[in-house]
Amino acid sequence: MAEPLIQTVDLTKIYPMGEHHITALNQVSLTFSRGEFAGLVGPSGSGKTTLLNIIGTLDTPTSGTAIVMGADVSSLSASQAAQLRRQHIGFIFQTFNLFPVYTVYENVEFPLLLLGLSPSERRRRVMEALEWVRLADRARSRPSQLSGGQAQRVAIARAIVKKPAIIIADEPTANLDAENSFNILDIMLNLNRQLSITFLFATHDEKVIRYLRRKITLFDGRIAADEENGGHNTRSPISSNSS
Repeated sequence: MAEPLIQTVDLTKIYPMGEHHITALNQVSLTFSRGEFAGLVGPSGSGKTTLLNIIGTLDTPTSGTAIVMGADVSSLSASQAAQLRRQHIGFIFQTFNLFPVYTVYENVEFPLLLLGLSPSERRRRVMEALEWVRLADRARSRPSQLSGGQAQRVAIARAIVKKPAIIIADEPTANLDAENSFNILDIMLNLNRQLSITFLFATHDEKVIRYLRRKITLFDGRIAADEENGGHNTRSPISSNSS
């Protein structure tokens, strides 16, 4: 049996607040395999983002363990955690976080500069990623020249350009209208199916939840439910001139 891509065991995260403390995660145990399309749902403060941050090696647990790609997150140095992120983890956030002075091409290329690839290999990968999100024709544009939906598609291209094993998406449709949300979700689901990238979402968005194949409900830092979900709401791919 294949080793889990991600595994947490009794994962707990406590934040001090003066004389008191907040328990963001309380003994959370989960396993994710390669190719999952799963989401964390629940009210604000339920622990969704905290869990994603630990899986993404941006934070460490107070107790318990988180194993990501065979590495214990708690035992990683800052440089080792950064190396794991550079090679194997992509991030998509509700704010697009694009560099405004860079072109679309340069924004997508940026993660590859950290991997030391040749210019020709970087160009091949960037254009491939832009083709995936149907934005190859906007490679020379600046973020200010893009719609919100296009900007989020650039953020997806930047996340997938290194073909990571894991993509962490924290409320990726929060700033998009319904049409663009569905376009973004169609792209991510196609990438999941064709590249076997594991997608982990944190979301309140019912549109996202309908796409998930696995729904994990958190409440007060604990797992309230972990269930299969339909994940069948797909639509045709978007065209290159979609907003």
